[in-house]
Amino acid sequence: MNILLLHYAGPPVIGGVESVLAQHARLMADAGHQVCVAAGRGAQFDPRIPFLPIPPADSRHPQVLAAKQVLDTGAVPEEFADLVRMVRQALTPHLAQADLLVVHNVCSLHLNLPLTAALWELAEQALPPRWILWHHDLAWATPRYQRELYPDYPWDLLLRDWPHTTHVVVSEQRRQELAGLLHLPQEQVQVIPNGVSYTRFLKLEPATLTIASQLDLLSASPLLLLPVRITPRKNIELALEILAALREPFPQARLVVTGPLGAHNPANATYFSDLLARRQRLGLQRCAHFLAELSEAPLPDAVIADFYRMSDALLLPSREEGFGIPILEAGLAGIPIFCADIPPLRALAGANGQYFSPDGEAGIIAQKISACLSSSPILQLRTQVRTQFTWERIYSEQIAPLLAYSKANHEKTLHA
Repeated sequence: MNILLLHYAGPPVIGGVESVLAQHARLMADAGHQVCVAAGRGAQFDPRIPFLPIPPADSRHPQVLAAKQVLDTGAVPEEFADLVRMVRQALTPHLAQADLLVVHNVCSLHLNLPLTAALWELAEQALPPRWILWHHDLAWATPRYQRELYPDYPWDLLLRDWPHTTHVVVSEQRRQELAGLLHLPQEQVQVIPNGVSYTRFLKLEPATLTIASQLDLLSASPLLLLPVRITPRKNIELALEILAALREPFPQARLVVTGPLGAHNPANATYFSDLLARRQRLGLQRCAHFLAELSEAPLPDAVIADFYRMSDALLLPSREEGFGIPILEAGLAGIPIFCADIPPLRALAGANGQYFSPDGEAGIIAQKISACLSSSPILQLRTQVRTQFTWERIYSEQIAPLLAYSKANHEKTLHA
């Protein structure tokens, strides 16, 4: 599908809407759509996504600013109709090539009313493409703008239910406000929140992304990290038993053991086989992950660091350690530490660790971990962001279905 995204400005201009527009454009391109960004200011920010400059769409275009000075007094400048015509002529040929137009904020803000009016005239023609009006801000619901708004044309365009369009807002509050302004049932306004790019924000390595996708780690809550080689002194069998008990209060709990088999003892292969059999017996095949099953090669340090940033807690049940580097790494990553009460680990973590006996009862240890994590607002928010507010999830669960619906309606219109 050919999709045209329109706003006053596009990337690399810095702004909340510009950032969201860039994310939408990339996700749409990733999904195989032909995407173009049209704006008054900006430049091409992705080799797959052309930038279409439309100078009079800019909220800071000199003629637009001059017109707004008059409009803010409640008068319509003489040149307003000419500006509307100029914008409409600039947009029309590009709309003819698009299957879908996504307009960000222009139909709910008064920062370029000639552009808003031009779009209204085009919308009234009921010609393809289908339109989505994506509302981030609402002028009529914002107190600081009230002195610049008037009940007549063109300000009243911001209070109209535009024909042949779909309304999208970014929050439940915005839905209530827009539905009230337009006198619409709330169910006619769709809420699609903004998000964060999980991979970009955490700067995850490509290898990390592959593993996280393959094992569906973003659905974990909590994700426990055991960054050790597979050798009996690491007491990994206790970690499996703890995970099994922890999945009662936390059904989405996961464990990742990052290391390969210990390199110097042939018995480690037997130990690994025993661990896999225990995992099978405990029913943990889909939630206890040994990265040694994916590759025999040790993970690069950068990937190990990624796992610290992705994880919610360090679990280290070792019977024996000479030092305990994972304690230091967990400290830098800012995640809770649950570890065996042995001298090297206690010397490093001090009062900042949660301790248990390496021979302790797994159920009791799991209760301790559960009590700590259940009261952690940090974990609750991390889980919410990871499972609801990543751009990848928002796109797959909400934006992609909206585009499919719009495409179906577009084709229906063409064949009517």
